[in-house]
Amino acid sequence: MSLVEIARFTDVYEADLAAAFLESHGIPVSVTERHQTTIDPLMQRALGIRLLGAPSHLDEARSLLDRARAGEFATEDGDDIDPMATGTRAAGTVMAIAAFATGGFWGNSLPRRFRSPPWQGVLIAAGLFAIASAAVLIGAEMLLNPP
Repeated sequence: MSLVEIARFTDVYEADLAAAFLESHGIPVSVTERHQTTIDPLMQRALGIRLLGAPSHLDEARSLLDRARAGEFATEDGDDIDPMATGTRAAGTVMAIAAFATGGFWGNSLPRRFRSPPWQGVLIAAGLFAIASAAVLIGAEMLLNPP
């Protein structure tokens, strides 16, 4: 039996929730690319996570997912998540900029050959090269044209 793509997600957890939702409504689905994207999380955005199902369930499954996105199955209680505090977003932004500025965003998510060199080391090397070049030029000028 051939399977067709019902939906594509950028997050494996969202795909799992959609799969559980569809299966609770009697539509068997399969979540693909789960292992490839959990090995390298950056691949989730590149490949996407697909929900595959039987062609006979395609229209019903897409209709259910569209209705869920529209909020038809939401309860009156709402979410139990507290609203974000005023300074939380600003603090998170400052921490993200600080992590980026110090090279802390890469971690071990990329192989070494794909990582960009840390900019601090590049700046230090460029500064030392500029100082050494200036010293050589000043020394050559003093040797060739004594005061």
